[in-house]
Amino acid sequence: MNFKDKLSQRIGMADINEILCLIGDNDDRKRELYDLVMGDDEAIGYQAAWVFTHFSDENSEWLYDKQDELIDELLGCKHGGRRRVILNLLYRQPQANPPRVDLLDFCLERMMSCQELPGVKSLCMKLAYELCRPIPELMQEFKMALEIMEVDAVPSMRCVRRRILKAIMKGKSL
Repeated sequence: MNFKDKLSQRIGMADINEILCLIGDNDDRKRELYDLVMGDDEAIGYQAAWVFTHFSDENSEWLYDKQDELIDELLGCKHGGRRRVILNLLYRQPQANPPRVDLLDFCLERMMSCQELPGVKSLCMKLAYELCRPIPELMQEFKMALEIMEVDAVPSMRCVRRRILKAIMKGKSL
């Protein structure tokens, strides 16, 4: 199967499952799909990243050593949907301690942005929490940012904010 041709059109769960079966444990096929995530075509990159979000936890580990590349791609990403799925991939990975400052800045800026998609804002809040958690000084700043943040009328934003504030009180991960 040519992934680029398949991902250049609308895909659904049946297509994703077919791609996942074709990839299996084959690292070359994973690399082929990953190269599409990093490619110049935003729409194909979005669909390829979406396929990666359906990888099992075990297969997702293949992406761990590509974390810096994914972060670099995220920081320059113009496509809101692609940004959301890359954030999802990063959220599922263990975070570096200390965190990459540019990723933390990105998350803090985007979670407060009125122009950002709610899905991106929610993932930025969750990822920023995980990045700040090991560092008490950062956690204090993050908590203050959450408290002054306007969560609009979007229920998902209120829910994520409430879950994070509860996790902060308990000192636990989400």
